[in-house]
Amino acid sequence: MVRLSNNLIGILNFLTLLLSIPILVTGVWLSKQANTDCERWLERPVIALGVFLLLVSLAGLIGACCRVTWLLWLYLLVMFVLIVLVFAFTIFAFVVTNKGAGQVVSGRGYKEYKLGDYSNWLQKRVNNTKTWNKIKSCLQSGKLCSDFKSRFLNDTLQQFYSEKLTALQSGCCKPSDACNFTYQSPTEWNKPQNATYTDPDCDAWNNDPSVLCFSCNSCKAGLLQNIKTDWKTVAVVNIIFLIILIIVYSIGCCAFRNNRRDNWKSY
Repeated sequence: MVRLSNNLIGILNFLTLLLSIPILVTGVWLSKQANTDCERWLERPVIALGVFLLLVSLAGLIGACCRVTWLLWLYLLVMFVLIVLVFAFTIFAFVVTNKGAGQVVSGRGYKEYKLGDYSNWLQKRVNNTKTWNKIKSCLQSGKLCSDFKSRFLNDTLQQFYSEKLTALQSGCCKPSDACNFTYQSPTEWNKPQNATYTDPDCDAWNNDPSVLCFSCNSCKAGLLQNIKTDWKTVAVVNIIFLIILIIVYSIGCCAFRNNRRDNWKSY
């Protein structure tokens, strides 16, 4: 008699197998379409995820339906490691993203972001020159500030001050309000001559579209604000995913026990 737990594991892994195919195809398609380092970076985890799901689902499917005990044991081992990793990452994400938030500026519709407000671990990542140069290249090639300029080009100064800017727009595409530059356009600001600044971002600002504030600490802080928001969302999703993994793992343990019992009976 075919046991329910083996059937459930077989069905779940068959569905996972079907899911892995479009993920793998998407990764291969991205590798063919990639023109920048940013796009090439995206394709690798997609392909890796597709291959991982394909192999794990095959092991679970064959192990449960064909009663191959060692494959089912391998499947359960991978699932256990995955549960531990997801749990660890979820805790890590909540801890790392606990600090940092945009600072409200009086009379402005947008917030400004300070690098020192975020966790030391995140700061170290973006303060690494090699890492930041890659991120900066992605921001520049993604037309972040050119789209920003086009959208707010016709704004007067007061209209611009009332805009709801994203963290990256606020940090990378305009100078800090504390610099007191003269507004010309969203990405063009005149510096006072012979002025000295306590904020290094004021010196780093340049009206050149390829420079702007991409090397500013405020730009790094804007990126970290985005990461914080995204990671908190991922952490919540991971909790749901973790519950599903534990349920599937429990069913898999039942299927494994059934396989061993049937193997003992066959002797």
